[in-house]
Amino acid sequence: MPFVRIDTLRAGPERLAALGRAVQDALVETIGIPPDDRFQVLVDHDGTNSTLRCDDYLGIRRDDGIAYITITLRSGRRPAQKQALYRRIAELAHAYAGTEPRNVFVVLTENEPADWSLGEGTAQYLEDPRT
Repeated sequence: MPFVRIDTLRAGPERLAALGRAVQDALVETIGIPPDDRFQVLVDHDGTNSTLRCDDYLGIRRDDGIAYITITLRSGRRPAQKQALYRRIAELAHAYAGTEPRNVFVVLTENEPADWSLGEGTAQYLEDPRT
């Protein structure tokens, strides 16, 4: 049950939707997320009222085409799975949205089953929701 947030700068609704699709498809392909398990917040900053900043850290030249992708998911994926996920997101972001792989910035945050409530005020991933 990943929760995804994508932030872009003046990407427009079509490119932003394409990035959301790229991330979802990569999650399904690389770590086995069910196709209908999609929870995303897609935000396009206008550069005036809100904006994004980036530098060329680690020698990667980023520009206004940057897409910040934050994924929160339950812990347990191996480093190789994470690397495959990053690679596939970059490939699909380029194919679907025209986003250069150098501009695909991904952060994973892992947590535990008790850290999720998918509605109705319960922690659905716990064996005993009262715990």
